[in-house]
Amino acid sequence: QVQLVESGGGLVQAGGSLRLSCAASVRTFRNYAMGWFRQAPGKEREFVATSWNGGITYYSDSVKGRFTISRDNAKKTVYLQMNSLKPEDTAVYYCAAATSFGSGSSQDEYDYWGQGTQVTVSS
Repeated sequence: QVQLVESGGGLVQAGGSLRLSCAASVRTFRNYAMGWFRQAPGKEREFVATSWNGGITYYSDSVKGRFTISRDNAKKTVYLQMNSLKPEDTAVYYCAAATSFGSGSSQDEYDYWGQGTQVTVSS
């Protein structure tokens, strides 16, 4: 089985920073493309960022320049560094893993999902 566990969420003020972590219980972490998605109350889950094992990253326009996705294959962990946080970033953030990779921005590409971690940004 594959298990993804997110951590690092919390309450921060606008302009602050937060780092999310996603630990993957897999045998060969480097074989997976990893992504971050988020879901705000009353909204659909949306793409945030993705990281290919080859070093390629991609971000949604709303977080580009503020968020950074990175991964440590040895630790089997993917991170999302969030800077200059805005109230509109408030959402439950989900980690996902894909064994096959397309654009990286579609939920359908991902095979495994974590339970999410809450991020709340106050004004």
